[in-house]
Amino acid sequence: MSPDRSTVEQQQGTSDGELRQSAGENGASGPSTLSVTDNRTGKSYELPIEDGTLRATDLRQIKVDPDEFGLMSYDPAYMNTASCRSAITYIDGDAGILQHRGYPIEQLCEHSSYLEVAYLLINGKLPTQAELTDWVDEITIHTFVHENVKDFMQGFRYDANPMGMLVASVGALSTFYPDANKIKEERVRAIQIIRLLAKMPTLAAFAFRHNMGQPYVYPDNDLEYAGNFLGMMYKMTELKYRPDPRLARALDVLFILHADHEQNASTSAVRSVGSTQVDPYSAVAAGVAALYGPLHGGANEQALRMLKRIETVENIPAFLEGVKAGNERLMGFGHRVYKNYDPRARIIRKYLDDVFEVRGKSPLLDVATELEKRALDDEYFTSRKLYPNVDFYSGLIYEALGLPVAMFPVMFAIGRTSGWIAQWKELVEDPEQKIARPRQIYTGDRDLDYVPIEQRG
Repeated sequence: MSPDRSTVEQQQGTSDGELRQSAGENGASGPSTLSVTDNRTGKSYELPIEDGTLRATDLRQIKVDPDEFGLMSYDPAYMNTASCRSAITYIDGDAGILQHRGYPIEQLCEHSSYLEVAYLLINGKLPTQAELTDWVDEITIHTFVHENVKDFMQGFRYDANPMGMLVASVGALSTFYPDANKIKEERVRAIQIIRLLAKMPTLAAFAFRHNMGQPYVYPDNDLEYAGNFLGMMYKMTELKYRPDPRLARALDVLFILHADHEQNASTSAVRSVGSTQVDPYSAVAAGVAALYGPLHGGANEQALRMLKRIETVENIPAFLEGVKAGNERLMGFGHRVYKNYDPRARIIRKYLDDVFEVRGKSPLLDVATELEKRALDDEYFTSRKLYPNVDFYSGLIYEALGLPVAMFPVMFAIGRTSGWIAQWKELVEDPEQKIARPRQIYTGDRDLDYVPIEQRG
């Protein structure tokens, strides 16, 4: 019989050490275990395997001296560490599969709206028509922000980065809703979720207008989610802004594609900050701040800059040779998770023609298309699993919409808000979660004597 998680089974082992996996006693069905022999002591330990993982705390029992802390795992950047159990998003990077609550991303983009997908992520199921209608109505009537929020945003410099403004304004919402810290009350959580989904596009649009030196435009609740956002960005002197349905749909799909992507850097930030039981606005602001980093939210900007630098199809062969020589970087290809074609990239590609039909074709589209073709025909790139990811084409759509590159991660943040909220809600309701507190391996000096300042060299 496999031991309890708390049970320490120690036996004398060989000096060679031993590492074996078992599936219950005498091969019978039951909990799998991993047998480990510590060569320092010769003692053996049997560690339970659950869902293909070991509990890192189970390593604590492995020690040379009883007074030691015990063995730790070392995993910079969480390359092979699961920090939570989640039922929200499933990714099979080798097969290029992305599913939300079990539904393939391809089907959701074809049949759903962003708000329906947000409902799915947050509530765990697709809504009925009545539930969806109520959900959309609730979000629509909460799109306006307090006038003091607008005054707060107007206090930024005229050239303030929109992402910096978004980080600050999302965090500031906690001061307008002081009851938001009652995170254990389901009713309170529900209204904060509605407010975050409703107000994020408004704050994003205000940041854009501020950056452009234009007056802020209030929400138009006659418009749907993506169309309303387009109106807040682009409405000028017309009495009624009517978004082109092709642009609104393309933007809605982009929001769906960015809705959630498992435990990425910004989602991990939301969960880590949220583990302190802070209000959801502060936790989501942490996610926005993580997305501000160029390695996370700036990837599509880097892909667009690369295409502009290549400039023409004729320059692609020389560029790819530069990549192979280590003199260039192929941006928008490859992914930490996907070792196959990113399914989101295929979907975005389908909407490029609709956007260009309205806004005019980008001269960079031919460069992007040919670059993808040549890279996928080259064993150098395919052997390294370098396939286009979601950032490769999304920058072209944002540029076609007339957005400055500083707004690209803001667009990302709008879509990702639903995922951040779903992950935060799951964290709050998970009895196994505690305040995040990683361990460290100390590498500095110890036991130094203080040196008076006049004696320091």
